Amino acid sequence: MRALVVYESMYGNTHVVASNIADGLRATHEVTLVPVAEATEDLVAEADLLVVGGPTHMHGLSSPASRRMAAQAAAKPASGLSLDPDACGPGLRDWLRGLGPGIGTAYALVAAFDTRINGVPAFTGAASRGIGKLLKRHGYRLIAAPESFLIGQQNTLLDGEASRARRWGAALGVIASSINLPAPA
Repeated sequence: MRALVVYESMYGNTHVVASNIADGLRATHEVTLVPVAEATEDLVAEADLLVVGGPTHMHGLSSPASRRMAAQAAAKPASGLSLDPDACGPGLRDWLRGLGPGIGTAYALVAAFDTRINGVPAFTGAASRGIGKLLKRHGYRLIAAPESFLIGQQNTLLDGEASRARRWGAALGVIASSINLPAPA
């Protein structure tokens, strides 16, 4: 089975989470990990499982304006922030809008994740819910509830979040492997 992990990352935290999810999936899947700018239609079409994630900006998916603000924040001399190498590419919101339809509800398996500030989701928001909804609108089938990985006040992943992402990836692999997929046409 093939898995494609697609991520958007501004400061690198979502990239780290995506890498750990990919590592967890490798026990059951051949995995390709790409930033959203490199997530081509062909890669999506070849995947048995699509895992998509991004940072939470202003309670949901990033927008061009929130991505600009994040880049401006990192450019400030004393910010302590640095942009992920792929941060200047497109965001998930636009990529998801242009995503083709899933190949039927039994074939197009997906999972959604985000990174967000540690706190009550009602106050912080969670981009993974929006990612999951957009994927479902395209005909994909979520195999797990959208998942959030937490960032502390110093803009770093909380202790244990990277290993939790690896375990979540492994669990997704087991779930996806247990679903009988029809042979491609």
